[in-house]
Amino acid sequence: MTTQAPGTRPGPVETMFAADEASRGLGIELLEHGEGTAVLQMTMTASQVNGHRIAHGGYVFLLADSAFACACNSHGHVTVAAGADIDFVAPAYEGDVLVATARERVRFGRSGVYDVSVVRGDEVIAEFRGRSRTLRTQHEEPQ
Repeated sequence: MTTQAPGTRPGPVETMFAADEASRGLGIELLEHGEGTAVLQMTMTASQVNGHRIAHGGYVFLLADSAFACACNSHGHVTVAAGADIDFVAPAYEGDVLVATARERVRFGRSGVYDVSVVRGDEVIAEFRGRSRTLRTQHEEPQ
């Protein structure tokens, strides 16, 4: 998990991730983050493989989606997924340590596009593209 200087307040990514029971409950760790970026890690467990003994795609998607969420919420506004696609490139297996790196491609108005690569070491496991939408606050004018 990322660390912060003593006496500083947690930022929007730390606050959101601390409340993300789904991700943390699966052992996902927030390794690093910055403006429009995030790196998360997850080790595939026996309960996360399917009948072919490969990682269930839903768990790989969840890891990528969590990295996407951290990256698009790094700007401090509540931002949610408007849609996402994933391409599974190679299988992952029980015991594999997967790392998801999210990068902001573009933000326009209240929308954004983010790419996430999920890797095992140097091997790409999946490529994810997420589309985000920032929610309006109560005091914000419509765009």
